[in-house]
Amino acid sequence: MAINISSASGKPVKAYIWNEDKNQKVVDCLFNPTEYSFTKQNTWQRNDVVGRDLPVVNFQGGGAMTLTVTLLFDTYTQPAGADGMPRDVREYTEKVLDLMKIDPTLKDANSQTGRPPRVSFRWGNTWSFKSVITSITQRFTLFLPDGRPVRATLEVTFQQVEQEGTYPRQNPTSYAEVQKFRLVGPGETIDTIAFQEYGDPTQWRRIADYNRLDNPLRLRAGQKLAIPPLA
Repeated sequence: MAINISSASGKPVKAYIWNEDKNQKVVDCLFNPTEYSFTKQNTWQRNDVVGRDLPVVNFQGGGAMTLTVTLLFDTYTQPAGADGMPRDVREYTEKVLDLMKIDPTLKDANSQTGRPPRVSFRWGNTWSFKSVITSITQRFTLFLPDGRPVRATLEVTFQQVEQEGTYPRQNPTSYAEVQKFRLVGPGETIDTIAFQEYGDPTQWRRIADYNRLDNPLRLRAGQKLAIPPLA
């Protein structure tokens, strides 16, 4: 199971889903995802031209990015309910499913009728994908003798509603305070970056804390880091 580490406390950081319209947390993920994927498509119009081997293509527009993630909810190993048995896993999964239901207090900009809420998938303090949920596939895989489900997976697809990219900005207040930045290169690790910047690989935590990295051991190529001064 993948673990996301908080550089400040050293404790696992739970991913969670946030209701952007209500400004409140919906549900914590009992287990962090082991992987997630982004998809983006652009629309190009093809115009065939007589006498040419290739058509002329004209750009029509960019499509919204989608995030697909599989979430595991398992109450079998969680504290028991009032009856001494594992809690029904639907106590968690229904909270996610409800985010696809129409909320009459929210108004669609065009039709002025109710709509489902805007949400964000968040992991730690700096990872956020503002979106709407377009699809959920729910699968129950473990049951108690009375048929109560205690383990489920949700495959959730989020569609982007705000331009952030796959690597959202990290700690913008830090960026205002420092003058030096660098992009992570392929295969680079945080200790090697610390050695290159400070001549001391043990200073990696200074970079991790300053950028509020959730998992400093898993940098991504192209990720932007603020390099704080030693003084």
